[in-house]
Amino acid sequence: MPDDVAPAPAPAAAPSPAPSPAPGRWVDGYAVSVVNERAMRAAAGLLFAAGFAAWGWGLTTGDLQFMRMFGILFAVDMMLRLFVTGGASPTVALGSLAVRRQQPEWVDARSKAFAWGLGLTMALAGCFSLGWLGLTAVAQTICGLCLALLFAETAFGLCVGCALARRFTRQAPQHCPGGTCDATDHAAR
Repeated sequence: MPDDVAPAPAPAAAPSPAPSPAPGRWVDGYAVSVVNERAMRAAAGLLFAAGFAAWGWGLTTGDLQFMRMFGILFAVDMMLRLFVTGGASPTVALGSLAVRRQQPEWVDARSKAFAWGLGLTMALAGCFSLGWLGLTAVAQTICGLCLALLFAETAFGLCVGCALARRFTRQAPQHCPGGTCDATDHAAR
């Protein structure tokens, strides 16, 4: 081999996945960014408990101050999940702590991000209707609907926002909660 010819460079390592526009983390064996479904359900339960207390207080006493505070907390929590990282969300951090000894169930972060966007939209609509428009009944209805969705998530593992993401997004989600991406209708059997 002549001295003026350099040896061929070693093959480059496989490129790491491109950063995802969706929140989540990259886990070996998954082609998309993922989140821990167990932690998300625990976080939904924490939000449900606080939201139900605030909503119930507002319905029974007419004092809506706790609903206002919860609406702001909920909106900030959803913003942190969507625009910073799930770990920055206080409820996700507490939920992750609560389920830390359980094996994670990794699900596609894109469908969860769609659900969080739905939650943020509802929180902002509720805050706007309660704060600026003074439409108490509208705000309580939005809050009640949001609580029903949180309850469905935490009690039954039904992510309505994820189901909507499967229906209305261009790219079908992978690794859905409970395997619902691939599930067939068991009632038909």
